[in-house]
Order: sequence, then structure tokens, then C-alpha cells
Amino acid sequence: MINLKALGLVVEYNPFHNGHFYHITESKKETKADVVIAVMSGNFLQRGEPAIVSKWTRTKMALQSGVDLVVELPYAFATQKAETFANGAVSILEALHCHSLCFGSELGEISPFLHVNEFLIQKKEQYDMLIKQHITSGVSYPSALTSAFKELSNEEEMLDLSLPNNILGFHYVKAIYRQQANIKPYTIKRTSAGFHEQAFVSPTIASATSIRKALLSKEKPITQYVPKATFQNLGEYEQNYGLLHHWEHYFHLLKYTIMTMSNEDLFNIYEVEEGLENRIRKNILEAEGFQDFMERLKTKRYTWTRLQRLCTHILTRTTKKQMSYIGPNQESPYIRLLGMSQLGQEYLGTVKKQLVVPVISKLSTFQHPLLELDIKASHTYNMIFPEPLRSKTMKTEFATPPIRI
Repeated sequence: MINLKALGLVVEYNPFHNGHFYHITESKKETKADVVIAVMSGNFLQRGEPAIVSKWTRTKMALQSGVDLVVELPYAFATQKAETFANGAVSILEALHCHSLCFGSELGEISPFLHVNEFLIQKKEQYDMLIKQHITSGVSYPSALTSAFKELSNEEEMLDLSLPNNILGFHYVKAIYRQQANIKPYTIKRTSAGFHEQAFVSPTIASATSIRKALLSKEKPITQYVPKATFQNLGEYEQNYGLLHHWEHYFHLLKYTIMTMSNEDLFNIYEVEEGLENRIRKNILEAEGFQDFMERLKTKRYTWTRLQRLCTHILTRTTKKQMSYIGPNQESPYIRLLGMSQLGQEYLGTVKKQLVVPVISKLSTFQHPLLELDIKASHTYNMIFPEPLRSKTMKTEFATPPIRI
């Protein structure tokens, strides 16, 4: 019998900030939960970026700010389009017996998400046909989804699926329905800063994008926008490792990888479509940095995010075959434990016998092709360090036990 009610959150915490703290506290109130479980992306994120600090440091930030259990969203789900990302995350929360999932959205009301899910189930054939038509016309996949939905709904005001958090929220609701999960969805309205807002527009709440920009440029202080634990962890990480991660650190590795791959090898990389390998090879020779490369590569058909994810898969040499191990149900085959509070440990103890998916706290105890991708991604993430730091950080993937706070 599970006595504690668990709230599930799907997060990246890149880095953890005051908006995230607000999300946790308001979600607990809304759902009346006892325990907070966060499914967190590893070292590479949904927009195809390296996390600014490692998953271990971000786990610590989360546990010091109100999360009770942090588990990793495997690379195979974390670096994917919204639908696959959501399916993987929801499957983990369902396996951990979460009674609720609460996400931030631009709307802040759950009923329109439920309504749109029902609406698109009823109109599935028409919706799929319209999406194909728009993609054929040369627009990106997200634009095709938005346009198809607008046409199908006849501009009836239901839910704005052009906004990033609304899109993710819709896919969480869709995943819950698709998996017939025993999870009740909730949403909290995002406050002040927009998802991609690059400037500080509020005295205490800022987007992760604007905080990363300030951290990397060193132009503005971030102390009023993040909890003390985050600020301290960021400072310690930069002091210990000499940097905060961003794509430019990896560009020389990306360039080397592309230039030493055959056309066939490049085509076999996940998300490379026919003809795109030629465009990649041509532009990598001329590009002087990652930003320059992306600007040369960008087209109407491929979004910046899609291309960044593709670059991540090239960097990690992740093939179409390796990603096929996700399977048709798009559910995670394991749960990687990153950290827990005392309450989180108690909760895990109460549900452990009822879990149908293995929980991994030591890598040596479990093997799976998707876990091999996680390990490879972690090694790639640490490749930018000089020796002997590089070898030391690579060992942390195997040597670091779940963090306890």
C-alpha cells in the first residue's frame, strides 16, 4: 500500500531558478502531494544543447530546493521532439506510481489541454493528413503541427499550440492518455518571463535562457533570479571545472566528427534525412564556430532546435539503429536514480516491490542499448576537459552513487 502521494515533474533545470521553485511549491499546493519526483534530462537537453553544468550538479540543486527524488530521462528521450520526450518522461512517472503530473504552461488551465486531446483523437485521420500536406510544402514539423491544428479547429479558440510550454503540456496529456496512465494532469501558469526570454524583465523571475546568457557573458548578476543553492553550485562547478558548458566548447569535436565520417556514416546518424548530409558536409568546412555553422545550415524546413538535436546526435555518433531500441510504445525500459532526499528514499522504499521497471543506482548492475547511449553521451559531454580532469569526470558516470540530501 502506497500512503504517500507523489507529484511528478518533467524538468531540465538548466539551471534551477526561482521560477522552478515557484513551480514546485504551487504544484504541491495544487495537487496536495507529499513527495516531489523530478524526471530530469541528462547532460544533453531537448533543444539539442549541452547542459550548462552536469546532471549531478543539477540534481544537487533540485534536492536542495524541494525535490525529493531525481531520476534521469534517458538520452534517447531527452534529445527528441516533444512527443517522444513526453512519452518517455510520462512512462517513468507512471512506473514510479505518481498520482499527478504538473507542468508549467502559458495558459495555466488544464481543461483546454484535455479538450484539445479529445478533439484531436476524434479528428486523427484529418489531422495526420493535414500535417503531411504542410510538411510536403516545405515547412518545419512544428509549423506543420500548428498550421494543421488551426485549420482543423477553424480558428476556434481552444489552445495556442504555437507556444513552447503549451506544446509540451499537450504532449504530456496526450502521453498520459496514450499510455492509460494512472496520472492526473495539472498545470500552473508560467509567471513573468517567457520560455525563451533573453532579457531580465522581472525583479525575481527570469527564464533559464536569460540566466544562461548572463552567466556566460558575465555582464549581469543572477543572484536575485536563482536560489542561493543554485548560485553556490554554479560557482563551485565553474571553479572546479574551469567552465560552464555551451555548444562552442564542442564545435571542434563536431567538426572533426563530420570531417572523418563517410557520407554513408553521416546518413546513418539519427535525424539525418536524405540530402541533408551533403549540406552538413559543405557548411562544416566553411564554418568558424557553432553559431556560424548553425546559421549556414538553417532553412525554412529545419528549425534551429531540430538542427541542434541533429548536431548532438552527430557529436555522440548516435545512429538510427541505436534509437530504434526506443520501441513503438516509446516507454523507458529502466529508471536511473540520480538523487534523493530522506523522504524520497522512504517513498522509493514503499513502491520498490511494486515497480515493473528496474531502478538503477549502479551502472554495473544493468545493461541495455539505451543505457549505453546515456554512458556515451556522458563521456562526450566530458570530452572538452583537459587531462587528467577528462578521465576523472568520465569515471563519475560509473563511480557516482545517487546523491543523498
